[in-house]
Amino acid sequence: MSKNETTNPKEVRNQNHEAKKMNTSKNLKKKKDKDLPWWVELLFVQIGLPDKLLIKILKAQKTSKEFIKNEKKLIIIFLFVITTLAYFYPVIKHSKNKLECEAIAKNYIIKNKNIIGINNRELKMISTNFCNGGEEIYEIENLKN
Repeated sequence: MSKNETTNPKEVRNQNHEAKKMNTSKNLKKKKDKDLPWWVELLFVQIGLPDKLLIKILKAQKTSKEFIKNEKKLIIIFLFVITTLAYFYPVIKHSKNKLECEAIAKNYIIKNKNIIGINNRELKMISTNFCNGGEEIYEIENLKN
């Protein structure tokens, strides 16, 4: 090999650098030629909303993406807690309604029925039975009779 045929590493680096510059300029042109999102086209081009609103929306979108990127663990924990509460809410509501029904039935039995000889545990049993569809409450004699 002669000295003329050898390649200079600096020349190769410069050529690679120039090629990268050309690629980035092509990428910039592609980004500029990219179509607008449909919602921007609709709201700001067709309807004519003010550009200040678009700027605020884009800033909020950027900050929300950054927040989601930085706080993934916190967001997952929050969603887990919300899902757990939503899952157990019907059970808690059913239990609350059942306890209220038992209290109302117990008060009704005390006020309107002859409960001589019935202790507190039996009273609770009868009120629970009534709330679950039982009819033992009607077998107790009325005070009026």
